[in-house]
Order: sequence, then structure tokens, then C-alpha cells
Amino acid sequence: MNQEKQTPSAQKFRVAVSPLSWTNDVLEQLGNDTPLEQCLAEAAAAGYAGVELGRKFPREPEVLGPILERHHLGLASGWYSGFLAERDVATEMKEVAAHANLLRTLGARVMVYGECGAMVPEAPLDVAMSTRRKLTLAEMQAYAARLSDFATQLLATYGLRLAYHHHLMMVAETFDEICTLFDCTTPAVGLLLDTGHCAAAGFDYRELLKRYGNRIVHIHLKDVRADVMRAVRGGDLSFNTGVLNGMFTVPGDGSVDYAGIADFVRRTDYAGWIVVEAEQDPVKAPPLATVTRARRFIAGLLEQGK
Repeated sequence: MNQEKQTPSAQKFRVAVSPLSWTNDVLEQLGNDTPLEQCLAEAAAAGYAGVELGRKFPREPEVLGPILERHHLGLASGWYSGFLAERDVATEMKEVAAHANLLRTLGARVMVYGECGAMVPEAPLDVAMSTRRKLTLAEMQAYAARLSDFATQLLATYGLRLAYHHHLMMVAETFDEICTLFDCTTPAVGLLLDTGHCAAAGFDYRELLKRYGNRIVHIHLKDVRADVMRAVRGGDLSFNTGVLNGMFTVPGDGSVDYAGIADFVRRTDYAGWIVVEAEQDPVKAPPLATVTRARRFIAGLLEQGK
């Protein structure tokens, strides 16, 4: 029998899980033999109300919809690899069409946007983290204008709010870069707050809550093993090497303090999705046990102070 899918103290938001605990989208050796059916069945058994898209998900709404319904799971969102740091808005609107239509048809309200432009051309997640390409202020301002236009068109055309994913190795990794970008964008650009990417980039996620709390439309709860992260930074290793070494884990298993998330949810009456995400080797971290433990952690966290 499933656990309770929603805590009594938080009726407006919903809790989902990323399929990355079962199958990695980039490192195909991690969970490559894990069937989609196992991922969805275990997500439901662990008590989650929804999932995000992963590489094993069919991308036809008429195919994926019934599969999710069979497991009583909603579609929280799905990552879109954008290239607005390099290309124009008209091209991006053409490229996003099928993905945005899938999200809209299956009831998602936000689209996760990850910037894959202006990255090291060959295997960008396999190079030393110090080699990340950075935008000049002028480039960032021009990028922000394109991103704002794209977000406005995405909402008008598909009814989807853009949830911008700050991310290691991408153009908005550090706190200062995120601030520069968001200070230059219009409110049409929403923020995806990722606790793990904040910690791994060297700043406290509470700083984003303070500065851009009213722009947060999607939340990823990812934890960081601080000792592994220090080794990754100290050795100037790659992002993918860090993942393989276990720098990320589910909330409650690492060094991130989530009290600020609980306070934010209660104080702002947040009504979006909260997504458990951990890029781990499913052999080392069996998904069902791992995500079940994370779901219980979140339930306890969000029930504090009732």
C-alpha cells in the first residue's frame, strides 16, 4: 500500500521524484537496464504524487499519459536542453514545440529549462569543472533578453511557465551569475531552486530564497556529500566524475540543511512541485529504499511546526 501522498500541513504543493535515481540521463551505464515500469511502480510505492521526465519515457502524449495514469502519477515537468545562449528565440520556439506540447497535454504547468549553449563543445560534463565557459556582462544581458522573450512566448503558446535551472558547468552556476541573469530578465522567467546545485556551487540556497523567492516556480531537493564535493573541487574533476563518485544524494543523506525550505513553503504558501532528485548509481543506492527514505524525510520536515 502506498504511503500518504500529501502531508496534512502542506495541501497546495505536491511531491514528485526524478527518475535519475533509477536511470541517469547522461551516464547511460547507470541504470541502463532498469525498465521504466520499475521506476514508476517504485515511485508510486514510495508515496510520490508525480515524476519528471527521463530518457526512458515515451514522448508521445497518447502513449505516456495512460502509463502515468496506471500508476496514479502526475507529470511534474521535464528538462529541456535550451541553447538561447547561442541561438535566437524563433529557432528555440521551433525546437521546443514537441516537448512543450507533451508537457501541456499531460497537465504540467512548468517547463524545466537547462542552458546547454555556451558550453565546452565536446562532452561538456566530462571536462574539469574549472574549464567552464562564462559569459561577459554584455553577453549575459543579451542572453537575458532572449530568455525573457522565450519565456513570454512559451507561456502564451503553451501555458507553461519557464523554470530556469541554475546548474553546475552551465552559464548560471554561481550566486553572482544567477543574480546577474535574473536581475536582467523579466518576471516571465521563473526560477527552479535546486538545493544541491546551490551547495555544490558554494553558496547557501537561502540566499536565493531571500532574493528571488517570488520567482521560484519549481523546487529540486538534491543533497550533497560535502566530503566528496570537496574532493571533486580540490582535484578539479569533472561533473560526471563527481556524480560517479557520489557527490549527490537524496535529501536527508547529505550536508544540506532543509529547514529553510520548510520555512519557505509555510511562509509563502508555495503551490508548485517539490521534486526529490539524486544522481546516484542505482547499484550503490537501491532506488526504492533510497527514495522511500527521502519521502519520509520530507514528510517529517514539512510537518515540523504545525
